[in-house]
Amino acid sequence: MSVHRYPQPSGRSRRLWRFHGGVHLPDRKALSNTRPPLRAELPGRLILPLQQHIGEAAEPLVKAGDRVLKGQLIGRPRSYVSAALHAPTSGRVTAIEDHPVPHPSGLSAPCILIEPDGEERWAELPEPMPDFGTRDPAEIRERIRWAGIVGLGGAAFPASVKLNPGRPIHTLILNGAECEPYITCDDLLMRGRPEAILEGIPILLHLTGAERCLIGIEDNKPEAIRALYEAARGDERIEVVRIPTLYPSGGEKQLIYVLTGKEVPSNGLPADIGMVCHNVGTAAAIADAVLRGRPLISRLVTVTGGGVAQPGNFEALIGTPVADLIRQAGGYTGRGDRLVLGGPMMGFALSDDGIPLHKAGNCLLLPTPEEAPDPGSALACIRCGRCAEACPVNLLPQQLYWFARAKDLDRVQDFNLFDCIECACCAQVCPSHIPLVQYYRYAKTEIWERERERRQAEHARRRHEARQARLERLERERQARLRKKKAALAKPPAKGDDPRKAAIEAAKRRAAEKRAALAAQGKTPRNTENLTPAQRRQVEAAEARRAAAAGSDTQE
Repeated sequence: MSVHRYPQPSGRSRRLWRFHGGVHLPDRKALSNTRPPLRAELPGRLILPLQQHIGEAAEPLVKAGDRVLKGQLIGRPRSYVSAALHAPTSGRVTAIEDHPVPHPSGLSAPCILIEPDGEERWAELPEPMPDFGTRDPAEIRERIRWAGIVGLGGAAFPASVKLNPGRPIHTLILNGAECEPYITCDDLLMRGRPEAILEGIPILLHLTGAERCLIGIEDNKPEAIRALYEAARGDERIEVVRIPTLYPSGGEKQLIYVLTGKEVPSNGLPADIGMVCHNVGTAAAIADAVLRGRPLISRLVTVTGGGVAQPGNFEALIGTPVADLIRQAGGYTGRGDRLVLGGPMMGFALSDDGIPLHKAGNCLLLPTPEEAPDPGSALACIRCGRCAEACPVNLLPQQLYWFARAKDLDRVQDFNLFDCIECACCAQVCPSHIPLVQYYRYAKTEIWERERERRQAEHARRRHEARQARLERLERERQARLRKKKAALAKPPAKGDDPRKAAIEAAKRRAAEKRAALAAQGKTPRNTENLTPAQRRQVEAAEARRAAAAGSDTQE
């Protein structure tokens, strides 16, 4: 890893660091960044997955047939790591049912389906917080949680959780690198709405307690760099930093290293070294929530590739079907061979275009065979070492591949599998065209499943041990009572005492003590209510026999 000085928009140079590995890729951003973003048309139906974020799915607050207003809360977080869901427009809830969602598996998940009424009527929104600087950070985090804001760079981690790091923070990093080819939504946001991003920075500084903010932008976005630099001029807390274009410089750990030279520990978080990293789009969404009281109901999305007629960027409502966005981008050209959500490196193929746009959806890519040629069948590994040279995390991809392929899940973790960011640099340079990232994802999934089964087995073991302990305690108590009873019966009676009568008296005392204990607890003896006439007669006969026995004992 090297250190060098790099020219900045101020005209001066700045010290930057270069992370290990990385690859230079054709950016193909000119396909979609030559015209301003367009507002997407209102679709005929919105499909809103209850889980479009890291963490637990939201709990629906509406039912089929309900009328909803724009911005209305329709799904609340179920747990701390979860995100709220709001109606992107006014209309009627037609169903809450399983529907195909954006996921590599292509499986379905619970969704709220809304039929827009075209009126765009807003719900009553919370009061803006222009005085956020004087408010308790917990109150502002709760507003961000209410707004359903997640990381808009693709990770979709709930922003309110990330803004509560639990340790001192000195530097806020805003990620404007947008290093993956084709994607330009952050570029257009920085060019067209730099003030929206800068409105969010003081809020983030207040919440984290950070003293400064560094905005990292790759040098293939000169207009965005200039726009943010001009908008931030005069604020000494904010520095716009121009960084070299190298994939994956937009990775959280990689960007932090480029800007500061600090390395996030293995299996650690940026907060461990006093930093927090957010996407520029997330900062703008936080400003909307805090300063205007508006929840996250739309986002900028890039629709691009040779498979669409008019590539561009669209401000689209969350839940808009992919087919509607492609139609508004001029429709299919017939040359695209697949539909990808995300970029060509870290995105995944969609099974059909009826799947909705979700909060993490920053790009819809339809590449042609020329843009993304089929690498053909994988060949045997030739141990060339190019994958290790390209890995930005400085791992040993070849070793990870061998152990993942052999299903040796313990050994693959010894080589820090979970530090892999799945950037696909290793697969990009592999001359044998081995789909390395697929093996890593498989190994991670198997390890997570094994850990889940281990936790379930541990839980079952603890329950079994608790049950056994309870049964043993009950048995010990029963044996103690029996011993006490036997001891009482075995005790030699006093002169003139009748053992049978003493036993009866002891039983009566125990019954009286039990009734008194129940009465003290406000309870009544069981099986004494709702008796049949026959049962009632039997009880009365038993009571008469007891009374007769007591009378005979008195006469004696």
